[in-house]
Amino acid sequence: MRQIIFSRKRTMSILAGIILLALTLSACGQAQPSAQPEGSEANPAAADRTVTDAMGHKVTIPANPQRVLAPYLEDPLVTLGVTPVAQWSVQNGKKQDYLEQYLKDVPLMPYDMPPEQVLEVQPDLIIINSESMVQKGLYEQYSAIAPTYVLGDEIASDWRQSLLKIGELLNKQAEAEKAASDYDAKVAAAKEELQGVAGDQSAAVLWLTQKNFYVVDPEKSSGAVLYGDLGLKAPALTQEADSDASWTAISLEKLPELDADYIFLINSNQGASSETLERPIWKSLPAVQNGHVFSMDSKGSWLYSGKIANEAMVDDVLKSIVK
Repeated sequence: MRQIIFSRKRTMSILAGIILLALTLSACGQAQPSAQPEGSEANPAAADRTVTDAMGHKVTIPANPQRVLAPYLEDPLVTLGVTPVAQWSVQNGKKQDYLEQYLKDVPLMPYDMPPEQVLEVQPDLIIINSESMVQKGLYEQYSAIAPTYVLGDEIASDWRQSLLKIGELLNKQAEAEKAASDYDAKVAAAKEELQGVAGDQSAAVLWLTQKNFYVVDPEKSSGAVLYGDLGLKAPALTQEADSDASWTAISLEKLPELDADYIFLINSNQGASSETLERPIWKSLPAVQNGHVFSMDSKGSWLYSGKIANEAMVDDVLKSIVK
């Protein structure tokens, strides 16, 4: 009998030890941060966040937005590996063709973003580049559809600030910073290559559309790339550009003042504009006479701005000048 009692006590003791050990291991496992589900307090980066936009709106950004609508901000979205639910367009279906390889299956969204069409694409986050796009009650209509964040003109006018801010909103800060760093490295190499060929020579960007010439602002779009990034000199005539617009019309009478060594010409209307390029006043320009006019595709990136757009411009400049 004693042996039986002893055996039972020993068995119970062993079982109690096993249970205690199991409970201890279970408690330790629960204490590990990695065991917390994504989106919990242990992973605050994946949680909804409330931020303030350029207009003072308090906006709750979803933890992991899947359907982002950001018209005219597709360049930074694609740079961050995000495909929008719709892409910006203007009349006759014109869009940012240089992004076609990334957005070929993405439906078009009119530039003025009619609320009923915004509702149709069912976004879970809307990012607007300019305050002017949400006037007259439009912000309230958009924000009733999905959280709506306005970047504001100050940020939207700078592709780098736009990229970093959108990266912050989408929890992709590291990707945004790397993309900006990669661009800087590309520009540094290109600038060094150009200096060995072009030296201190000047370049102009002209847009020819409907028989009218436009000159780019030195600090915007392709002007920022040529002058700010690549270090080419800006002709005096470009200083007359309207600072409120990316492109300023210049009259034919003013054209002879364009003393640029190189001209990058964006011809948006080949048929109607061909006569303009046959005029003596055009043919008298030094860059034309020296064969230093480079035609850029009107469907390319030269009318836009962004990491992808700018890198394409850098490549075009190198192909044109550094042969």
